[in-house]
Amino acid sequence: MKAPKAFVLDSWAIMAYLEDEPAAIAIADMIADAPLRGTALLITVVNAGEVWYTMARRRSVHDADQVIRWLREIGIDLVNADMELTRIAARYKAKGGISYADCFAAALAKQAGGTLVTGDREFEQLQEQISILWL
Repeated sequence: MKAPKAFVLDSWAIMAYLEDEPAAIAIADMIADAPLRGTALLITVVNAGEVWYTMARRRSVHDADQVIRWLREIGIDLVNADMELTRIAARYKAKGGISYADCFAAALAKQAGGTLVTGDREFEQLQEQISILWL
């Protein structure tokens, strides 16, 4: 199987890794293998913000800041939400059934021609429109 151009991580994937959930090993392997395969690792700033506030609530602001630093250190690129990306996300949101933050992850997968990495079943309705790696 050909490696995808990019893996787009949603907040579900990052939190599963951080909380050592069953998908954590698969996520760690994907993160480690991506540079070897020339596959970009991406997350939108919207989804990174979702990870940040979750960590700040569960642990502390310091820990939340550390997680964002860690994302950058391991080579995950934080992608800003410009109007083009926002428009794609808003179209997904207008169809209903998906949180707005999740719409940004889907929009980035669409825009980057990448594969969304998630276990969040909200994305099932987009399976025909974007590539999804289910964990």
